This record gives sequence, structure tokens and C-alpha cells, in this order.
Amino acid sequence: MNAVEIEEAVSTLADQPFDPAEFPFAFLRAFGNKETTIKRLRSGASNKSDLGGVLQTNNIHIAVSPPGEVAKALAALKASPATARAKARFILATDGTDLKAEDLEAGDTVACAYRDFPDHFGSFLHLAGITTVKQVRESSFDIRATSRLNRLYIELLRDNAAWGTAERRPDMNHFMARLIFCFFAEDTGIFNEKALFTNTVERMSARDSSNTHEVIGEIFRAMNTPIADRASAALPRWANTFPYVNGGLFSGSPEVPRFSKIARSYLLRIGGLEWTQINPDIFGSMIQAVTDDEERGALGMHYTSVPNILKVLNPLFLDDLRARLEEAGTNPRMLLNLRKRLARIRVFDPACGSGNFLVIAYKQMREIENTINERRGEPGRKSEIPKTNFRGIELRDFSAEIARLALIIAEFQCDVLYRGQKEALAEFLPLDKQNWITRGNALQMDWLSACPPTGTNVRLLGGDLLSAPLDQAEIEFENEGGETYICGNPPYRGSQWQTAEQKADLKSIFEGRTDNWKSLDYVAGWFMKAADYGTRTACVSAFVSTNSICQGRQVETLWQLIFSTGHAIAFAHTSFKWANLASHNAGVTVVIVGITNRPTRTRLLYSESGESGSTVKVAENINAYLVPGRNVTIAPSSSPLSDIGEMRFGNMPNDGGHLLLSLTEANAALTEHGVEPSFIRPFLGSQEFIRGIERRCLWVHDEDFAAARNNDWLSNRFDAVREQRSASDRRTTKALASVPYRFGEVRQTGDETVIIVPSVSSEAREYLPVGFCRPGTIISNLAFAIYDAPLWNLALIASRLHLVWIATVCGKLKADFRYSNTLGWNTFPVPTLTEKNRSDLSRCAEDILLIREVHFPATIADLYDPEGMPADLREAHERNDEVLERIYIGRRFRNDTERLEKLFELHTKIAAAVGPTRKRKAEAGL
Repeated sequence: MNAVEIEEAVSTLADQPFDPAEFPFAFLRAFGNKETTIKRLRSGASNKSDLGGVLQTNNIHIAVSPPGEVAKALAALKASPATARAKARFILATDGTDLKAEDLEAGDTVACAYRDFPDHFGSFLHLAGITTVKQVRESSFDIRATSRLNRLYIELLRDNAAWGTAERRPDMNHFMARLIFCFFAEDTGIFNEKALFTNTVERMSARDSSNTHEVIGEIFRAMNTPIADRASAALPRWANTFPYVNGGLFSGSPEVPRFSKIARSYLLRIGGLEWTQINPDIFGSMIQAVTDDEERGALGMHYTSVPNILKVLNPLFLDDLRARLEEAGTNPRMLLNLRKRLARIRVFDPACGSGNFLVIAYKQMREIENTINERRGEPGRKSEIPKTNFRGIELRDFSAEIARLALIIAEFQCDVLYRGQKEALAEFLPLDKQNWITRGNALQMDWLSACPPTGTNVRLLGGDLLSAPLDQAEIEFENEGGETYICGNPPYRGSQWQTAEQKADLKSIFEGRTDNWKSLDYVAGWFMKAADYGTRTACVSAFVSTNSICQGRQVETLWQLIFSTGHAIAFAHTSFKWANLASHNAGVTVVIVGITNRPTRTRLLYSESGESGSTVKVAENINAYLVPGRNVTIAPSSSPLSDIGEMRFGNMPNDGGHLLLSLTEANAALTEHGVEPSFIRPFLGSQEFIRGIERRCLWVHDEDFAAARNNDWLSNRFDAVREQRSASDRRTTKALASVPYRFGEVRQTGDETVIIVPSVSSEAREYLPVGFCRPGTIISNLAFAIYDAPLWNLALIASRLHLVWIATVCGKLKADFRYSNTLGWNTFPVPTLTEKNRSDLSRCAEDILLIREVHFPATIADLYDPEGMPADLREAHERNDEVLERIYIGRRFRNDTERLEKLFELHTKIAAAVGPTRKRKAEAGL
């Protein structure tokens, strides 16, 4: 369950009549406990309570107390030996009137009326495996509001089917935006009476909801009617108390969907929330999920934490503004210059969604401006930062509406905070018709039209605040010489999952520049557009992206184009989880990359460092792999650059399955059909090696074919292969019909030792899986192999150094490491090794292999499970890492960034030395 679903379940529980016997189980069910778990607790099989309550090990101890004895019951829960034995994190007591709870680990407490405990649902989210509890508490209102709006939205669509069609959905979304504004306005003083909208609907609409839509429609009509025109508008007296809002928010059709009794009750309950708590930083993205059919299924997974967004905005420009503020101190002239600079800054998000980045940037800049005003002795001064300098492009119309609405709300909240309620209200209404969010396809648009780089005067010619045309609406603004910062979190979409329209978007940007654009992630389009924008005006751009654009072959395709425009990487944040509010905090692995056409001499590289947050490294340059060092591209090499073994593919059967055997088939061939044992060999691919799957294959040398076909069972198998190959449309496969006993591609004799390397393996493992196979083992084409190689080669592959190299230069397939011999192994830089180095590494490899044998029959998957890796195996790998890393730098590396920095430096040197040698050999015909 996600946070929104939990809030809904908890709210439903609080609304029901209190059932003392059932409450503990209903409470746990609301936090995602399965019925089998509830059944075991109810039966007593897993209930460890010593107080007659319900105690779930490692989670919570719940007691229902007699009336008025909640505090006494909570104290008993805290003192209970069973609570301590079961390591319960929470204790909770209630009598159906009051509720008290405590987080025994964090020390946080809850004390409230029973019916109000849903307001504190965020305190218990650890019960559901959600670890972003602090962020949930900070946004608990947004989650509750989203949950209730979602229920209303679904109920309205149930009763107004036409409003759910493609033609009417914009009307439905527009209606929801109007409601959100009304709820906010009635609680923040924008309307002249608290709860004016909710109370009016409750008072003037019938309880059977028959005229609810008419009442709301009249309210909307009033807010679209100027005061001077109201006498002729024939408004009902009760609607005339609403102010004129304008701004296009209530213009157009006042039609409202019909309400059922349930929908009316939902509306009134939403109005009962305290909308002064709305957080426009994230509220928009959650509301966006309410009105999107695809996204509603993941409701609650659209939380974008402020700290994560600041990882983009701080190094992009906010850190510099704060540094200039610190430098200015109380100097009036320097403070005034900084304030003028703030007023001319444009922040542009060309994939703005519901405006999270723009809202946070606006609020942060208003905070800096307020500090300037206070230091200059001008507190409460009207802001000079226009919200119209916070530009965006958004494909979906409702998201664009919400982005504008979120900025309007943010502006009002900042005015209240820094200028006071009276001043904020005096200038808020009526809204103007300025439009600063463009609705359209960012990859098909000219970004200069959406965010002009100069103070070009443009004016809005009609149009509504919340109905942007496809072309950028025109606005008057003066910020000649101002700075432009581009930011955002564009859609990712790997090349294999892009729609035809998305492929067309990338084609419009990259065709003619590179032949390999079809392999690029969708987000690459935003980086290239930003670089193109930067060739026409000074700007700095930074996007959140899947880390795949800085790995593998996308580096060569994308980054050479970006660097060719004169851009460099100004700052970057290496891989981290962009988390959300889903259970278990699932998230995609991302990077942040900032590019500029005016780089400074120092660049900043951020990386995660556990509980302490991010660390930063100052570098002279950051390359496209997000490693300090020169701009290099690791290109595939047909042979190793270092003095290491040659890695090749395994053998491809191309046999229709007739040369491959299960273990059962192999045993039958030996015992029932008299097949010579030398013709049946162990057969290993990636999955067979990692998961310990036993397979066999037929392996017959040319000189043994005559003897082999004398066996009827083998002869039938060979005939089946011949028939399958003969029927192929491929000429090369047809030719193989003449050797039906042989694999289609043979790369080993079968009598050599082999180091096997899986082509794909899980990113969760701390080391790449690699194995040593004795003579007789046949390697599948679904794995790589080094034939008859010295054992110290295995030590290289099993090292942390090699894993970080592969993860960086080869990239990933979905979330798995994707190995490449030409791109990963052949390019792997290894110093010149002495005989002692090789001997030491061979011993390390032997130790790893011997310890694996000790744990037989555990598979590679078992042994390298990060949660269950045996201590002695981990120690063997640590020794291997230490021996190898001392060869590189005389000590252990401090972190992966340092590892990569050294590897890229060494690769550059080796490649430079090897290049002339290969050229001389080629010229000599060698």
C-alpha cells in the first residue's frame, strides 16, 4: 500500500462506529497487513500480548481500554515485558473517544480524539514498510487532501460518464482546479468569510444533492462577474457574497457535473480540511495523479521531496545566491544589486508537470529576497520577483493548470509570510490573465518562444489563465540581461519502451547529427534541447535523469554532441534513489547533470554518503561518466588494451534445441541409449552458472562424428538438427546443415579450462559473478569466456574495481549489469603486473573459489545475495580487493569515485601508448 491508500483506509476506519474487539485488527489491516496475518493474530498464534491486547512482533502493541483510562493503558503497554521482548516499535491505546500512542524508538507521541487519529496516520507508516515518515508528516495534509479529492473525482465520474470522455475530461479537470482554489481561498482569507464556499454549498443545496451542481455553478458565475456588472447579472443574494476572481479561472462555461448524495458528502468533508496547510511544493504532483487514469493506480507515488529537488536547484543557482547574500552582509548597495539580480532571474522547466521545481525555486528566492529587505531595513516590501519569470512547458493541459495554480498559491503564501495577511489579500484579487506555462510538446517546440532570453515585450491577447494555447502566451516583462536557469525532471523512457510519438520526438532532434539516436533514452532529448538553447544565450541547465545516459554506449552518442556545442558539465550528482511514498520506498536510480556553455574552472561532483547526506568533490573537469577527469569516451576495443586474457563469447548451438539436454535426458542417453560419455558435456550459460541449473549438451569433434552417428539415438538428434538448419532462410544456417553434430558457432575445443563471466547479472550484488570451469565444460553464447587463462584474471573480474568499471562503461539492462567483452573487459586498464602481483592475485582467486566450495551446494545466487553473503566469502573478496588496489595506488581506494578517477586516468595513458603500437602493426600487416 502507498501513503494515500493508507490514509483512505484509516479515515474510513475512524468514520465507522467504534468496535472495541475489532479495532486492533482493523487498524493493522488499514496499514496493509494481509488477512492471513490478521487471522494468526486473532487466533493467538502470533499475538504476544500479555495485557489482553494485540501485539505484533517488531511492530506494535495495541490495547483497548475502559472509558477514561487511555493514559493508564498506554503506561501499562510501555511497561509490559512482552512489549520489550517482541521489540515492538509502537504502543497504542484507545477507548473509542481518545487515542494515545508512542513511537518507542523515536520518542514521538500522539494524543488526540479518536475520530482525529487519521490526522496522525503518518506517524505509523513504518507499520507499512514506508520509511519516508518525516517527509510524510511534513506533507500529511497534501496526502489527506489528495485522497479525498480522488474519492470525489471517481464518484463524480461514476455519475457523469460523459465527463470522463476525452472530449469532456478537460472540463472535469478544470472543475477540479476551481474546487481546489475555492477550498484554499475560503480558509486563507481570500474569501471574506471562513469556510464560505463549503458552508454555502451545505446550506443552499438540498440534502438529496439534487441541486448541488446548480448551487456550485452559481458560485462560479459570481466569481466570474465583476462587481460593477452584478446588478444586471441576476445573481442569487447568497452567491453575491463571493468576490470577483477573474484571471480566467472561472471564465467559460459555469457547468458543473451532477452530484450524488455520496459525492456531496465527499465535497463537504474536503471543505472541512484545513487548507491553510496546503504545500504547493508537492501538492500539484499529487493532484495530477487524481485526474490521470494511468497515474491513479500509483496514487501516492508522485511525491517529489523538497530535498531531492534542491539537489538540482542548489548547485544550479541557489547556492550562488546565498553565497552572494553572505558576502553582501549588511552592505546596502550590494544587497540592492542582489535584489535586482533576483528580479531578473528566469527559471525554466521544460517538463514542468505540476510545477514542483518552479514553486520551490520561487519560494527559495522569495526567502532570499526577504532577508535582503530585512537587512536593508525594508521589511514587508513588495516583492520584485515576478512569478511570470518561472516558465514551464507541459504536455498535459491539467498539469499545466495545476502548475499555474500552485505558483499562484505559493505567491500568496509568501506574501502572507513576508508582508502580512492584509497586504497579501489587498493585492491578490482579482487575478490577472498572465500565462507563463506553455502547453505543448517540449521536444517539438522552440524553447526560446517559451522562455525568451531577453526583455522582449510581448503581451497576452486574450485567453484564460488556465487554458494555455499551444503557442506560448505573451507576457510583458522586463529583465534584460537576466540569467536563465533550466531545470526539471523530464520523462525517462528507455529506447525499448518508447512510443512511436516519442521516437519521432527524438528523431526531430537527433536525425542528421548521429546515426545511433534510436538507442538513446527519451530524457536525452531534453539535454540536447538545453544545449541548443545554450548556443543562443547564456544559461545553465540541470536535469534529473536515469543514470543510463552516463553509462555504456549512450555516452558516445549523446555527450559528444553536447560537448561539441561548447557545453561542459558544471556539476553532477552521482547515482541515488529518487524515492517516493510507495511502500518500501521504491524509487528509480537517477543522476543529476548540470551543463553550461560558460563553465568555471572548478566543477562540483556530489555523491551520496549514507546518513550524512551528500558529499561534494571539487574537480577541474567532470566527464560524461560523472567522474573527475578529462572528457574521454570509452570505445569498444577488439582486443585487450592491457596484458590480460582474451575474452570471447561462448558457443552458439543454433540447433533447434536438439543438441541441448536436461540432466534427465542426459542420464537417459547414457543408461538407456548407450551414448558414449565423452559426447555429453556440462553446458553453462549465465543463468545456469548463477542459479546452479544443471544442463548438458552433445559435443562431438569432427573426427568422432562417424563413430557418434552409429548410435541411433545420436543419429536421430543429428537428423533433427540437419532438418532444422536446412529449413532456415539464412544462407549461413543452411550451410551448417552439413555439420549437424556441431554447434553453429564453436569457440572452444572443450578440453580447456574456462573462466566464465555471465553477460547479465543483478545490480544488487556487491561483486560480479565469475567462475572457473574445469576441462570438459562447454560455455553457452549467453555468457562470456576466457579460455585457458591464468587464474589471476578471475581475481580482476571478481574485484570491486572491475564492477564499478563495468557499471559505468557498459551500462545496464533494466536494473542489471550488462557485461561486454569489447567495451568492458578489453578496455579495463590494468597496470603492468609483476610475477609476484600475479601470484598474489592467483592466490586470492583460489581462496574465493575454495570458500565457495565449502558452502556447497549453495549457488552463486545464494552466495552473493547481499543480505546473506557468508562472512568468510566476503572476507576473501575484501582481501582480493586490497591486494589489487594496492597494486594500483599502494592503498585501498576511499570510494568508487576515486576508483573510477584512477581507472579513467590509467585508461587514458594505456590507450595513448597502445594506439601508436597498433597503428605500426597495422601498417606492417601484422
